[in-house]
This record gives sequence, C-alpha cells and structure tokens, in this order.
Amino acid sequence: MAFGFINKLKHLINEPKLDSNGFLIYSPISGEVIPITDVPDVVFSEKIAGDGVAIKPTGNVIVSPVDGVVSQIFETNHCLVVTAENGIEVLIHFGIDTVELRGQGFKRIAEKGQSVRIGDPLIELDLEFLEKNAKSTITPVVISNVELHKDDRNNLFGYFEGTAVAGTTQILSIGIKKSE
Repeated sequence: MAFGFINKLKHLINEPKLDSNGFLIYSPISGEVIPITDVPDVVFSEKIAGDGVAIKPTGNVIVSPVDGVVSQIFETNHCLVVTAENGIEVLIHFGIDTVELRGQGFKRIAEKGQSVRIGDPLIELDLEFLEKNAKSTITPVVISNVELHKDDRNNLFGYFEGTAVAGTTQILSIGIKKSE
C-alpha cells in the first residue's frame, strides 16, 4: 500500500500536465486515467512500447483518439494503432495478456486503412466478460513513435489524471518538433 502511495507522489511531482500548445490526444475509452508506470506489464510500465498513460476502463467502446487512419489492428482485436494526420502513432492495447482470449470479448467495428475522426468507434467490448477472463483490463495508450516527434522543450509530454470520457477528454499532449 505504501509503495503505491510513493509511486503516486513521484508521478504527481515528475509528470507535466497537459499543454494546450501541444498535439492533443483524446481518451479512446471511458474510465480512470492512471500513470503508465502503474500498468502490470513491464513492456508498458517501463515505457518500452512508448510513452503515454493507461486507463482503467468503465466504457465498452474503444474510439479513435485522433483524426487519422487505422494503420494496424490485430486479428484478435485487442490492440490497434491509429496514425494521426501528423504521423504520430497512437497504440491502444486493451488489457494485459488479452491476446490469449483469441478475440473473445471484442467486436471489430473499424478496419485497417479506414480514415477516422476523434470519437469514431473502433472496437466494441464485452467489458463484463473481459473483467472476468483477462489478467487485467487496464488499457495502455502510448505513442509508439515518439522519437520522430521530439522537440527541444523539456515538457515533451503532458498527462491528464482523473476520469475520462471516450472521445471527449484530452488525456495526452505532445510537443511537436518544428520543421527545419
């Protein structure tokens, strides 16, 4: 219990808040936004897959967090990537070890190559089934190609904390490198 409290304090002290001058990413699912470091999988908690946040879902639909194109969608529908118009890749990975469910609990709405706008539905979830059968439903939302968009500002990322509404709440801001 004390360990979680210490991590929360570190997060509050070290993590920058949303920057309205950056590129904004909206919540792909309704729920409670938590630090990416709290995800029970080192690929996400150690930011190996990219930087971002995670969401403890309460909603049953994953929506597009940006205007762009569905550039990747796994056969099992548990993970997808939406590439924004500026090239930023937003990876949404529903739950931990949900690939083992082989698509059960997920219904695909969007297809690879489809153009999407913020809030467009992508995947429908059977949240009750997933809560009973997945190791965790915590959903990482990460920028998988952040190295392409770094700028000289110290506050590259900004994070939202609290309850988010899918397609409505801004959960991440990213400083974008200026073209030379």
